[in-house]
Amino acid sequence: MLNACIDTPVPATEVFSSEISKAAGLGPDERKRLSVEVLARATPVSQLASDNGVSRKFLYDQAARAEEALDETFMPPTEGKDVLYQLPITKSWIQQFVMSLVLLGHASYRGVVEILQTMFDYPICIGTVHNIVRGATARARELNTVHELSAIRVGAHDEIFQAGRPVLVGMDVDSTYCYLLAVEDHRDETTWGVHLLDLQARGLAPKYTIADGGTGLRAGQRAAWESIPCHGDVFHALRDLNRLKRFLNNRAVSATTAREKLEKQMQRACKKGQGRSFSTKLAHARQREAQEVELAADVATLAEWLRCDILSLAGPDHASRIKLYDFVITELRARESLCPHRIRKLCTLLENHRDNLLAFSAVLDAKLGEVARSFALPVAWLHQLCQLEGQDPNLPARWKHEAQLRQKMGGRFHHVQTAMREAMNTTPRASSIVENLNSRLRTYFFLRRHIGNEYLDLLRFYFNHHRFARSDRPERQGKSPAELLTGQPQPNWLELLLGQDLFKRN
Repeated sequence: MLNACIDTPVPATEVFSSEISKAAGLGPDERKRLSVEVLARATPVSQLASDNGVSRKFLYDQAARAEEALDETFMPPTEGKDVLYQLPITKSWIQQFVMSLVLLGHASYRGVVEILQTMFDYPICIGTVHNIVRGATARARELNTVHELSAIRVGAHDEIFQAGRPVLVGMDVDSTYCYLLAVEDHRDETTWGVHLLDLQARGLAPKYTIADGGTGLRAGQRAAWESIPCHGDVFHALRDLNRLKRFLNNRAVSATTAREKLEKQMQRACKKGQGRSFSTKLAHARQREAQEVELAADVATLAEWLRCDILSLAGPDHASRIKLYDFVITELRARESLCPHRIRKLCTLLENHRDNLLAFSAVLDAKLGEVARSFALPVAWLHQLCQLEGQDPNLPARWKHEAQLRQKMGGRFHHVQTAMREAMNTTPRASSIVENLNSRLRTYFFLRRHIGNEYLDLLRFYFNHHRFARSDRPERQGKSPAELLTGQPQPNWLELLLGQDLFKRN
């Protein structure tokens, strides 16, 4: 009977098993509470384990996790030492990085070597960098001949110079696609003609081209493309006129300074009773000042007319522009004797290139005529609406005139205005895109002492396939000139050039 009253001991395995099952059933809040109590040390661990039916080892593990979380929370900042992602450095990636540094970063070969050594602990020699670029250049030359050029409507041609040698440039005005970029020893008729014939074989047949007054350029186009007209570039004409205006303005300021100086000398001499010694000089200085100031003001007015009314898109019809253009030249000729070495040269330039410089207005007239016919409106109304685009929006007269046109056109006004602006925006007057390309090229030219056609082939490929990050024209944003020309999406320029996929983060 005594033995029956004694409790039979529970096996240790059963106790351990029950503790495990109890601990496994605890939720996050209960585990957090136990961890805090262990860290607080207000109650012995043995008692906590007994009260909650868990083992001491379990409590110590929970407390260790909580302490680790606290340490991580209150740890000082790592100052950018956290690993964001892993980058697999392969031979292909090195080639992509080298080309990115050369074309995107404008880095020299020695700069590429130093960046790879410094940032990636990767030794590379200049010869290897040269071989990578040279291999890419051969691929770029092949890709430059892939696109068909028949879609180009207006071409812009110009000549830029590097190290005394001319670089011939040809670009599509609409897409900014560069179809010609070649360094030559000469820029004569034969050189231009050969290049244009080669481009014609690839389908290039624009409606017209735009170029400055270069004789070799224009002679080469007449020889190669006899039926394609070459319009004048208004940028160079306005630039020369602005130079004359600035020169005359500076001369007028100098005349005013000389007159003021003589007046001060006259005042000092009068105090000594010697004022007559400066009277003749001062009279001549005042006469010269008045003449120079008047000449500078007249030329500035004529230059403003030429810029804002005659050579501007927002202007009168072609016939009226010719009359105004001739009037400006006549007025300049009348003042030629006052500054013959400057005014005569400019007048001769303007006279010889009048038809070329105003050719754009004839194209615009034809487009406005089509708009007028499509809306069954008098073409004169379109020209009036066109002239409104160039007027100051702050002038009440401008809005009064627009209100009159709105009343005449009725509900068609908005659609007519949109069509008219589209006609203006698609009528180029200058080869300014070539000047823009010139500024971009010079950031590469200074890195290379020798500029050959192989290097230019590589640059031409890059410019044609690199997408615009931003542009004043929304249709160009996020697209490359090649995509704008063909209307088809293209892979990234680096993938095209090296035939390798770019690295993508998982």
